[in-house]
Amino acid sequence: MRLESPSDLIQGARRHEAVRRNFNVQEYQPTGGRVKRVVDLFICLFAVLLLLPLLAGLALLIKMDGGGPIFYGHRRVGYRGRHFRCWKFRTMVVNGDAVLQKYLADNPEERSIWFTQRKLRNDPRVTPLGRVLRKLSLDELPQIINVLIGEMSFVGPRPIVDAELAMYRSSAGHYLRNRPGITGLWQVSGRSDTSFTRRIALDRLYSQRWTVLADLRVLVWTIPAVVFAKGAH
Repeated sequence: MRLESPSDLIQGARRHEAVRRNFNVQEYQPTGGRVKRVVDLFICLFAVLLLLPLLAGLALLIKMDGGGPIFYGHRRVGYRGRHFRCWKFRTMVVNGDAVLQKYLADNPEERSIWFTQRKLRNDPRVTPLGRVLRKLSLDELPQIINVLIGEMSFVGPRPIVDAELAMYRSSAGHYLRNRPGITGLWQVSGRSDTSFTRRIALDRLYSQRWTVLADLRVLVWTIPAVVFAKGAH
């Protein structure tokens, strides 16, 4: 079995370009415009001051946990279809791709789940420390950097990859007019306990009904979702 071969990447890129052409993202400012961007920058300022000791402590723990890099950057699709590197604390073993390939080859039932949901309830690549970080969503904290430089927002659709964008079909435009978010409606609505179809519907709803107050509600709802690890696998 193969994963992410050159032909897969080429086909994914072609699907991505086809989706982009079907929606004229140049006509739209990002959802929320300047108001949302100013709010993001204010939250960034307070978040960095408040979370700096925690970020430093987590970085040290990850470095001590078998070595390897502290951060992991994955290529994602952002506003107007622009690719960017979405940063996270590393939660997986260094040879994660090889581990996943072998696991899916040995477990056909898990393979079908992976290709439909892009998630595994018991992902063999995740380290013990990584499971804790993921359960509490602490691995997402480095995305504050993405927010600071304007690639992401604190609230919005969660960032996706090229192959997932093609699955959005007629809703792709609603995703592309947003800066992806650290949290969002999917994050507070069960995360991995919801289907990908439901996730697409939530992203569309967010794009259509955005308000500053709605963003603030999502930020508040994120606290119990993280504390009680709702839908976190």
